[in-house]
Amino acid sequence: MDASTTSELPPGFRFHPTDEELIVYYLCNQATSKPCPASIIPEVDLYKFDPWELPDKTEFGENEWYFFSPRDRKYPNGVRPNRATVSGYWKATGTDKAIYSGSKLVGVKKSLVFYKGRPPKGDKTDWIMHEYRLAESKQPANRKIGSMRLDDWVLCRIYKKKNMGKTLEHKEAHPKVQMTNLIAANNDEQKMMNLPRTWSLTYLLDMNYLGPILSDGSYCSTFDFQISNANVGIDPFVNSQPVEMANNYVGDSGKY
Repeated sequence: MDASTTSELPPGFRFHPTDEELIVYYLCNQATSKPCPASIIPEVDLYKFDPWELPDKTEFGENEWYFFSPRDRKYPNGVRPNRATVSGYWKATGTDKAIYSGSKLVGVKKSLVFYKGRPPKGDKTDWIMHEYRLAESKQPANRKIGSMRLDDWVLCRIYKKKNMGKTLEHKEAHPKVQMTNLIAANNDEQKMMNLPRTWSLTYLLDMNYLGPILSDGSYCSTFDFQISNANVGIDPFVNSQPVEMANNYVGDSGKY
């Protein structure tokens, strides 16, 4: 396709035809030598190139590219197409999809994946092809006997599949860790602040709920002591040493 064709397209033009439109308005016209609605699909023999070379063969398309291509036979007397390329081959996947215009069968859509190497030990790639061919009743009957040509024209859509699995997995990993740490921190704080209200002072001192006794004979809560000594390296949960205190309370009754 020459540059003059591209310059004639209206600003903001996007080519997103349906399967039916590709066959009825483009492939049928190409097979019968009629002009297409827009001359934006070039004629390229796809099997003479690898898929990553094809975007340079057209001036239209960003994430997907369309081509008219002939198909040759794999064997002189067979009907299987030859799908080998320079460094790999196209392999059909899934089942063919019938394309209708209204209630009339107009063509068939086949999906293929490109493999590097030679069958059957090729390496699968992310390159995908959708191949559109006319229904049998619409095929021109001008084949020469002994010809290797299977179809004069098929219409092919080429694109590279984007693999987003690893990216999504990486993004989801960190929030889970952060949420786990946050829950653990909240649980620890709740345990420290959940002090009993009805037990005696003797019991609280024995269970170390009020924290270690300070050098001046006073004491502070475990929570306050932990905050004030966070950077000192003192363990706030170490049992305190016995200290003589005035017997100004009764242990059994909890009264001062």
